Amino acid sequence: MAMTKIETDFTRLMGCDLPLVVAPMFLVSNVDMVVEGSEAGAVGTFPALNYRPLEEYKKALEQMRARTQKPIGVNIIVNKSNTRQKDDLKMALDAGVNMFITSLGSPREVIKEAHKNGAKVFCDVTNLEHALKVEDMGADGVIAVSSGAGGHAGPISPLVLIPWLKTKLKIPILAAGGIATGEQMAAAIALGASGVSVGTRFIASTEAGVDQSYKEAVVNSSPEDIVMTTRMSGTPAAVIRTPYIDKIGLDLPWYLKTLKENKHAKKYVVPLIHYMGMQSLEKAATGVTWKTVWSAGQSVGLVDDILSVREIIEKFRREYETAKSRL
Repeated sequence: MAMTKIETDFTRLMGCDLPLVVAPMFLVSNVDMVVEGSEAGAVGTFPALNYRPLEEYKKALEQMRARTQKPIGVNIIVNKSNTRQKDDLKMALDAGVNMFITSLGSPREVIKEAHKNGAKVFCDVTNLEHALKVEDMGADGVIAVSSGAGGHAGPISPLVLIPWLKTKLKIPILAAGGIATGEQMAAAIALGASGVSVGTRFIASTEAGVDQSYKEAVVNSSPEDIVMTTRMSGTPAAVIRTPYIDKIGLDLPWYLKTLKENKHAKKYVVPLIHYMGMQSLEKAATGVTWKTVWSAGQSVGLVDDILSVREIIEKFRREYETAKSRL
C-alpha cells in the first residue's frame, strides 16, 4: 500500500515522509537501525562514537550509504571530551550525511561545515536560552529534550517546553523525551513541534544490537522504574532501576562531587567522570554482568513488545492517523 506522507516543516526540510527521527543512542544505534529507519520513511541516526576506532566509523557510514539513499543523520558530541569531533564531521560530510545532531557544547563549527554541503543541523536543547543561541548560530532546528527522556533528560515538561520554545523560535522544533507512540507524535505536533525524536521505543527492536535482557527490561519496566543517576557522567541521566543501580546509589561519590565543585579541579574531573561512565555503560550494553546500567526514558511504560524498526514506524503512522481522527 502507498505510504501516507505526514507533511511538516521537518519533513519538507529533510525530504522524508514522516516527522520522526530514530534517535541516536549511545551503544544501541547501529547500521541496521539507521538503514531500516530511513527506508521506512523516518530519518535514522546514530552517535559517531558508537564506532571506534575511526576506521570502524568510516566503514559504518559506507555501509549505510550503500544500503540507503534516503536521509540519514549522525550525532556528534561537540564538547572537549570528544577529541574526534573534527574527523567525525569530515567523514560524515564525505559520506553525504544529511542531518547532524549536536549535543553538549557549541555547534558553531558543525553548522558552518554542514551548510557548505547542504546538510542540516539540529541541536539538543533543554531550555530557551540555549535554543536562541543555536538559532543565532544558524542551526536549522532544535531538539527539545524534555523531562521523561532517556539519558540526559531536561527538567521541563514537554507540554510546556514545546509551546514555550515555539513562541520564541523561527526554526523547527523536534520533541524528544517520553515519546513512544503515534498518538504522542500527534500531540507533539499539536503543541507546535514539527516532528519527534524517539529513542527508548527503538531499544526494544529486533535490529538493536544490545543484549536481549536490556530489550526485555524496556518491555517490562514502568515509568516508575526510571531513575536519575549522576554516576555515569556527572550530569543526571535516566536509567532503568536495577539491583546494580540500587547498589551504587544515584549520586556521585562525595570525593568526586567535591572535586567537580572545585573550580580548579573541575576541568580535569568532568572528562574523567564522563569517561568512567562511558566505560560502565559499554560493559552493560554489550554483555550481561551484575553491573547493569541500562539507559532508557519514561516511555518504557508504553513499550509492550519487541518489533522490527519498520513495524515500529508503521505503528507510529497508524496511531498518528487514529489520534488525528479522534481530535
